[in-house]
Amino acid sequence: MRVFITGGTGLIGSAVVAELLTAGHSVTALARSDAAAARARAAGADVLRGGLSDLAVLRTGAEQADGVIHLAFSNDFSSPDALAQGIAEEGAALATLGDTLVGTDRPLVTVSGTPPVAGRASTEDDPLPTSGPVGGRSRSVARTLELATRRVRTSAVRMPRTVHNQGQGGFAGLLADIARRTGIAGYPGDGTQRWPAVHALDAAALFRLALEKAPAGSSWHAVADEGDAVRDIAAVIGRRLGLPVESVPQEKFGPLGPIFATDQPASSAHTRAALGWKPKHPSLLDDLENIEA
Repeated sequence: MRVFITGGTGLIGSAVVAELLTAGHSVTALARSDAAAARARAAGADVLRGGLSDLAVLRTGAEQADGVIHLAFSNDFSSPDALAQGIAEEGAALATLGDTLVGTDRPLVTVSGTPPVAGRASTEDDPLPTSGPVGGRSRSVARTLELATRRVRTSAVRMPRTVHNQGQGGFAGLLADIARRTGIAGYPGDGTQRWPAVHALDAAALFRLALEKAPAGSSWHAVADEGDAVRDIAAVIGRRLGLPVESVPQEKFGPLGPIFATDQPASSAHTRAALGWKPKHPSLLDDLENIEA
C-alpha cells in the first residue's frame, strides 16, 4: 500500500514509518523543513514538502496514496491562543484529507486522545469530550469518522496521555521538561490521578493494523498501561534528575493544567481482541529509567 503520512518524523510518526516499511508498505512523508525531509529520507520514506497548513499539498498527498495516516500537530501549548490555533490548523487539514478521499473506500487513520470517564477506565465505545482546552480536536475527529458514510474507511487511534520511547515523549516527557526548568519534579493535586501510557513502537503497530483492517468509522485504544499515578511518574523523574518531588498548583502547568489534574485511566481490551494488537515493549515506569539529567 502507498501510504501518505503527516507527522512522520516525530516520536510516534518515525516509529509508524518504520513499522509500515517493515511490513512492506511504501511511505510518503509530509516534511515542512529540510531537516525533517532529511530524516524522512534517511528512514526510507519519500518526501512531499509542505506543512499542515498547506492544504493543496495535503490534497496532492492524499490523491496519490492508497491510504493516509494523520499524526501532525503543532504541539504549541505555550498559551490558550497558540493551542487554539494549532487545533484549528489540524481541523482544516483533516477536513482536506477526508474530502479528498470521499468515494474511494481508502483508509484514513487519524489520532486523538483517550477520553476521561469518571470512576472507571474509558473504553473504545466512550465518546470523546468536545469541551475543554482540546475539545476542538475531538470535534475534528468526530467529523472525520462520519466520513464512513461517504465511502472513506476512517478510523481513529486514541493515544494515551504518554507515548514514550527511551524515557521521552508525552505528558510524562513534559513533566520531565518542566522539572528540569523549575528544579522540582511536580504534579498537580495529590498525584493519585492516573495517566494511561504506551510505548511508541507498540503504538506504531496499532496504526498499521488500523490502516490495514480497521472497519470504517471505528475507534481504537493504543493503551498498554491502563493508568499510572502521576505522583509515581513524578517520583521516577525526580529520582532520575536528582530533584525534589512535590505537589505543585495546577495553574503552574499552564493551559494543560486541567488535563494534567484529571484521572483518566483507559482500557484497550476491545482493541487487543478485535485487531490482535499485543503490546510488547517496556512500560512507562520502566522506560522512564532512561531519563538523563
